[in-house]
Amino acid sequence: MAKLVDQPAQIKTTDHKIINEFIGRANSKTSSVSIALLESPVGWKEPGQVPGFAEYSVVLEGILHVETKTGSFDVNAGQAIIVEKDEWVRYSTPKKWTKYLAVCIPAFSPDKVYQDE
Repeated sequence: MAKLVDQPAQIKTTDHKIINEFIGRANSKTSSVSIALLESPVGWKEPGQVPGFAEYSVVLEGILHVETKTGSFDVNAGQAIIVEKDEWVRYSTPKKWTKYLAVCIPAFSPDKVYQDE
C-alpha cells in the first residue's frame, strides 16, 4: 500500500550537520532502508566507523570526502559513492559546504554505526 511522506524528520546533531530523514526508522518507521538529505558545513568530520549497513551517497552540491581502508575519494556534485556494510569509512566535508542524499540498507540506526574509539 502506498504511503505519502508529508515531510522529513529533522534529526538533531551536535556538529552543525543538518539531517532530514524522509524514509527510515525516525520518520516512517521503515527498517529496511533509509533515505535522507544531509547538509554538512565546511570543516565537518565524522569519526571513523564500521557501519552495519551499506551506504549509497549522491552529492548534490559541494564535495564529500570519503576515506576507506583502500583509498580516499573526493565525491563531487553529480557523483556518487557506495560504501559496503562492515567497511571502515570516515566522511568529511573539509573544502565546501556539501549537500548530499544518503540511502542506507538496512536503514540507518545509531546503534549500528560502531565508531572508532
